[in-house]
Amino acid sequence: MTINLHDFDGEHSLTLDAGGLAADDAVVAAGHEPNGYFWEGLVRFAWPDIAERLDFDSEAGMFCAVGSSSDLARLQTAVESVITNPEVVRDIIARAETAGFEFDD
Repeated sequence: MTINLHDFDGEHSLTLDAGGLAADDAVVAAGHEPNGYFWEGLVRFAWPDIAERLDFDSEAGMFCAVGSSSDLARLQTAVESVITNPEVVRDIIARAETAGFEFDD
């Protein structure tokens, strides 16, 4: 698991290499692909207050969010607590499905 905060020419980004995460089996068991697009959807659903202030540039193999360093630091803390906990991921997916949220994975 690698979550990285980047600062390049004043632009801040947070990246997560998709795949090989502790929560991957829970994602697959729920019928999703544990790729960058899935994690972007999870962020949009679970933390909409942070997500609305970010731009996303995710790919199949990587989740990427761009925004202020403070928003990205908050997001990093939130995501780190989730990707290592399959039970929390299952709960978020279940709540998203109940709410009619569709993941774009």
